[in-house]
Amino acid sequence: MEADTILYKEKCSKLYDLMDRLTKNDTALAFSGGVDSSLLLQAAVKAAEKNKTRVIAITADTELHPTGDLTIAKNVAETIGAEHHIIHISEFDHEEIRKNPVDRCYLCKKILFSEMQKKAESLGVFCLMEGTNTDDLHVYRPGLKAIKELGVISPMAEAGFTKADVRKLAVEYGIAVADRPSVPCLATRFPYGTWLMPEELKKVEQGEAILKEYNLYNIRLRVHGECARIEVDPEAIPVIIENRLEITEKLQNLGYAYVSLDLAGFRSGSMDEKLPEAQKQKGKAE
Repeated sequence: MEADTILYKEKCSKLYDLMDRLTKNDTALAFSGGVDSSLLLQAAVKAAEKNKTRVIAITADTELHPTGDLTIAKNVAETIGAEHHIIHISEFDHEEIRKNPVDRCYLCKKILFSEMQKKAESLGVFCLMEGTNTDDLHVYRPGLKAIKELGVISPMAEAGFTKADVRKLAVEYGIAVADRPSVPCLATRFPYGTWLMPEELKKVEQGEAILKEYNLYNIRLRVHGECARIEVDPEAIPVIIENRLEITEKLQNLGYAYVSLDLAGFRSGSMDEKLPEAQKQKGKAE
């Protein structure tokens, strides 16, 4: 057996042991409907069935996340057979978040996970899990500080799961969103310091929906004032060029004066690239 396969099986075994231990009592899970939280929910439900305990999936419905995420979360939770609760949170009620500072993710996560913990406790559950994987620990993720401060448990990171491991096990489980691309909050489409406005976030969501019509995988529409900068996987750049006039017209109809294509291609967290190195290190997991 190859070393990579052995390591993967060891990680899976560790995850199963963790889930068995955590579900000895009723547990709750921060559930977005993405592949990470969907895999964690599936693993938790399977372990809880054996332990005869409850697993509660909690989804936050917020202005900073695409509206389609909520529908996906509902469908996945129903397919897995989990008890699913939705809480409504308005980030725009918090001026410090609307200013989009470099630690916006920390501020958001502190609010979101605090509210999820309150919801779980109202249901008699005092353990909250979430789906961070080890890849998240090595990039700028200030939200991880909030997760740590609140005592939220990250089983997949603890088990050593990378994103590739997550997708592999999700396929083995037959999870519908196993190949779904990551969709971070819409605030990541704007430079830090840009005042976040509901109508501008809606335009980004509509713009990315237009780009999805071209069967692209990773898509980001980064906004710099009147300019919309398109990021797609490098191999998909010819698709944008081939349809450039049509795409430009559609995006300009949304209100963008200029449409550009980023020749470097899609990069997760590209708005973080110009942050000082000290700031990036501060935002990584300790």
